[in-house]
Amino acid sequence: MRSRVGRAMTAAVLGGLLATGCGSGNDEKASAAAGKGDFADPVTVTDCTGAETTFAATPKRIVTSNASSLELLLRLGAGDKVVGTGFPPGRGTLPDELDAQARQVKVLSETVIPKEKLLGSGADLYIDTFASMNMGGGMGDAPTEAEFKAAGIQHIFLKSTACAARSKSPVTDLSAVEDDITSLGAVTGTSARAAELVAGMKKKVDAVHKAVGGTPERKRPTYFFFDYDAGTKQPMAVCNRQVANAVITLAGARNVFADCDGDYKQVGWEDVIAKNPDWIQLSVRDRGSEAANDKAYDEAREWLATNSATKGLKAVEKGRFLRIGSERTTIAGVANADTVEQIAKTLYPGKVG
Repeated sequence: MRSRVGRAMTAAVLGGLLATGCGSGNDEKASAAAGKGDFADPVTVTDCTGAETTFAATPKRIVTSNASSLELLLRLGAGDKVVGTGFPPGRGTLPDELDAQARQVKVLSETVIPKEKLLGSGADLYIDTFASMNMGGGMGDAPTEAEFKAAGIQHIFLKSTACAARSKSPVTDLSAVEDDITSLGAVTGTSARAAELVAGMKKKVDAVHKAVGGTPERKRPTYFFFDYDAGTKQPMAVCNRQVANAVITLAGARNVFADCDGDYKQVGWEDVIAKNPDWIQLSVRDRGSEAANDKAYDEAREWLATNSATKGLKAVEKGRFLRIGSERTTIAGVANADTVEQIAKTLYPGKVG
């Protein structure tokens, strides 16, 4: 008997995504059992290579690699299971109802959690947002799967981010993000809440599509995601396998580096100049407060406006900037749909409600 997650993802499999499995069993019975912390049937999820991880009951002690997976668990109502995180969210950067909960989670590292600390955390589940599937070749000195097993830690991924570079075709929708939410809901016994979150995302994206989706490709404004924190000497482009490409596309814009296969790629300013984008997103990573973020946005804009290589860009001369954080654009989460809406409202004023 296969997992309920597999059943929920069947459409994604047919579309060429990386989830596997098909379903059977009684949905009502499974949902009720999951709410009690156990499953009517084991829940199985896969990684980028198709390797399976099976859960017979909901995990009780979860560690998250960064604020993205932590926020998803908080939104799912599973925050009480989280015992530690890396890359914690800045104070006040999550919605009020989630911020206080996030403050209660132990910070195991401000960046990548050290291997020894992760293995000794007492976790029974580690949710990995960034790491390469080549364990030991990912971010930092990552534990091997054998080491995770020896420590009693099951290891799963936010596939929409961790597996992005492996996608066989450009990412132009949020189905992989929605699948991640569905998977986490199944694993943590919060499937009903996961369904609500996914429905909310779909409602926002569908409204944008209804308003601007019919705009011919040639009339869609071109768009450059300027990752200010990645460095200004050589810009980092988001390519067509990154979730940001889906966010930009769904908002009715054209990612100027959509012809780049992969998730990220270093490019030259001469490449950006050749693209001459209509709009530029000033993307900065969360500084921990609105004031600090505003300062960073101002610095990013000032750099573009004063640098000899960029001050003549169409978007710079016309002041066409969007101040949207990197995380809500490039990392899987409910906020991806909010960003689609925010971009569309700016690029198509009066068309998106």
